[in-house]
Amino acid sequence: MNFNWDVFWQYLLQPSGVYLTGLWLTCVISVLAMLLGCALGLAAALLRLSRNPLLNLPVRFYVWLMRGTPLLVQIVFLYTALAAGGIFRFEDIDLFGLVIPGNIQAAIIALGLNEGAYMAEIIRAGIGAVDKGQYEAGRSLGMTFAKLMRRVVLPQAFRVIVPPLGNEFNVMLKNTTLVSVIGVQELLLSTQMVTSATFRVFELYLVVAIYFLLLTTLWGFFQRWLEARFGQSDRPSSPPPASTRMFGRSTLNLLRAR
Repeated sequence: MNFNWDVFWQYLLQPSGVYLTGLWLTCVISVLAMLLGCALGLAAALLRLSRNPLLNLPVRFYVWLMRGTPLLVQIVFLYTALAAGGIFRFEDIDLFGLVIPGNIQAAIIALGLNEGAYMAEIIRAGIGAVDKGQYEAGRSLGMTFAKLMRRVVLPQAFRVIVPPLGNEFNVMLKNTTLVSVIGVQELLLSTQMVTSATFRVFELYLVVAIYFLLLTTLWGFFQRWLEARFGQSDRPSSPPPASTRMFGRSTLNLLRAR
């Protein structure tokens, strides 16, 4: 096998500026797209709870569309097809002296829109896991819907949401490779640029695979810490009293505070 160990170790342990740029963009795009997806998912999940079809049906359509079409098609459609149809074109923008290219904007929005559909179902399931008696207890205290969600429901739902949320970010890190088709210089496109100059394809693609493995492994450690932290915060050391089982710990604390 024609394997050059010198090239492999060089790019693994002393990555070039092209690789570092790709690594930086991969992390930044992943974080920003995930934040956008969480915001869209929360809004969509709350609208799904509405019995008003004018609010509910558009969200159902959005989730159906995003989950039913390939992410790669969504990325190309948003950046290329809309521009070709004369509908919308992503232009470079200057944000406080930092120029953000149009393809990076499209990448973040496309990944965020897709992620929002999945997060909507995850958050909706987390909200649904909260005991219904706590909704009634909150309403009996005169809480508005927004305050009930913010003070009672979402803090408890978050413990259910954390594990799948972590898994979604893991997937997001790997999905960033898809935005290379619109010219975003993330890790995969950075590797393609280096291989075109060195012709060491096997070694360099092995390096980029290890980089992604390291990223997802580091995130896995952080995810387990989050799950342990939020899992222990509501885990009683002894069987809870009847009042806690009826209203839930968070709602009972609110009742006592009054």
